[in-house]
Amino acid sequence: MSDPANTQNPQNPQNTQNDLPPLKRVGVIGAGRMGLPIIGHLAAKGFDVAVHDIDPARQAAVEQKGAQWVHDIAALAAFSDAILICVGFDSELRQLISRQGILQHMRKDAVVALLSTVHPETAQELAATGAAAGVPVLDATVCRGPRAADAGTLLSFVGGDENAYRRIRPVLAAYSTDIVHTGRAGSAQVAKAANNLVLWACLVADHEALALADSYGLDVGMLRRALMISTADNDVLKHWGSNEMAWADDDLEIIGAMAAGQGIALPQTDATRAICRTLRPRRYRLNEYGRKA
Repeated sequence: MSDPANTQNPQNPQNTQNDLPPLKRVGVIGAGRMGLPIIGHLAAKGFDVAVHDIDPARQAAVEQKGAQWVHDIAALAAFSDAILICVGFDSELRQLISRQGILQHMRKDAVVALLSTVHPETAQELAATGAAAGVPVLDATVCRGPRAADAGTLLSFVGGDENAYRRIRPVLAAYSTDIVHTGRAGSAQVAKAANNLVLWACLVADHEALALADSYGLDVGMLRRALMISTADNDVLKHWGSNEMAWADDDLEIIGAMAAGQGIALPQTDATRAICRTLRPRRYRLNEYGRKA
């Protein structure tokens, strides 16, 4: 199926964006666990970075990363060539991407990227809201987690207008070693959901494999190293013990809603979500896995 977001139309102002100057001034909304290291990488790569967060206690950490703190979100929007949004909930995104939010203060040659993990329909709705205001809104989800955010080695999936994607790509490259344009608006959220589905399933499978081996008295460290050179290798296994499962339930809730909307059943994902809920407080304690509390 053709991607309407990529259809060339000489009357569409977004199709002339390659003639516009590069994006140098970057606003970031959200300076949490993922946002803060991203801010540092942007500043280190020479971008002029301004940051807003609802928690004023984060100001010092932001300024230590080389960015300026902005108390007023309207001022941040007016300052920015590009805005990256790293907030956690649909409701926050909808408030920000609205006529009453940042759009009324942004220049028409600016670009917005949503780094948040949300339902694809949310990303599509916000892209349409942005288009009506003349501002392209891309979904630009990130994978590989906090460890990769710290190292600047994230994977970014990007959905939306191709010309806007090309303009913002150098910004995303400040913190991403791999960037994939997945197609139209919302497609990056689908790609991220696929990533998360496999991620959490691997985490559960790794626990079960190692717990079974541990119950037989095998050297779990030896076995883990051996599995990493077998067909069972996966990222969770490589970095065993580091995933805090902070977003597991939220991620799997979104995937469940997506599947329900498409009319398909994902029984393994349903089971993974149920297991993750009980696993999180006892994660990596193999001698407790599968046993009564």
